[in-house]
Amino acid sequence: MRMSRILVIGAKGMLGRALVSELHHSLSEYDVLAWDIEEIDIRKREETIAKIEEVHPSVVVNLAAYTDVDGCETNVQEAFLVNSDGMRHIAEGVRRCKGKAVYLSTDYVFDGQKKTPYVEEDLPNPLNIYGHSKWRGEQAALELEENGLVVRTQWLYGPNGKNFVAAILRQAREKLRPSNSDRVLSIVDDQFGSPTFTVDLSQAIALMIRRRASGIYHVTNSHCCSWYEFGQAILSFCGIEAIKVNPIPSCQLDRKAIRPSYSVLSNEKLKRETGIQLRPWPEALKDFLLHLQRQGELDWVKE
Repeated sequence: MRMSRILVIGAKGMLGRALVSELHHSLSEYDVLAWDIEEIDIRKREETIAKIEEVHPSVVVNLAAYTDVDGCETNVQEAFLVNSDGMRHIAEGVRRCKGKAVYLSTDYVFDGQKKTPYVEEDLPNPLNIYGHSKWRGEQAALELEENGLVVRTQWLYGPNGKNFVAAILRQAREKLRPSNSDRVLSIVDDQFGSPTFTVDLSQAIALMIRRRASGIYHVTNSHCCSWYEFGQAILSFCGIEAIKVNPIPSCQLDRKAIRPSYSVLSNEKLKRETGIQLRPWPEALKDFLLHLQRQGELDWVKE
């Protein structure tokens, strides 16, 4: 008898790699297919439907996305084609296979005006094209009703990808060179969220698939901070004391896309309905930095 299949689209990305690894480990009863742009272009409707029908997966996890938030402001058509139409094409294929679809979404569907954590019932009001396109993608996934699962998350970091932790460490290494006298890092202090480790998020998604969760869920590491506090924590955990972190308002960055100032996501529904609760973000960050240390990627800190 053929094994049930989970198809991960966007498998070469930072979260994709972590999720494929976790699915192999925790859902070994499934045949896990890891596809990226080389295997499927979700912008193309007929191709997407045909390829999904061909492998007939029980679950399709869509991680493919146009995530350049500022780039979306300029490339509006492409943003909606990937983030919205792409999910609609996947949903059509999933419907024909009588399967389930999981769509990864974002805190950027909210406007940041709320001063307490956003719950799943709060009405989205995106401030930028990226948020709008992801909200449209959510709607496509939710049209599958009990077979559609939307996972909203934020501030992702982990191995194998561009992320805030990697950026801070790269800048710190450059500033610690003997030839560099600039030992100051400027980080915005007026945007708040919850840093989320891809390994922890992947474990939660795997459990949600096993428990047949559907609808919208907010899934992040617990507790929140500003980008400034996150940056301070990264340097502190690495023992980097020679660099001063300077808080600045986000308006100084002069970005094309407006970001929500407060987009913390409540995980209460996740805990209440599935029993899943991710650990506090500082614990997860320490684990990730220890991983980098074991890999020899922080040897320069001792220089």
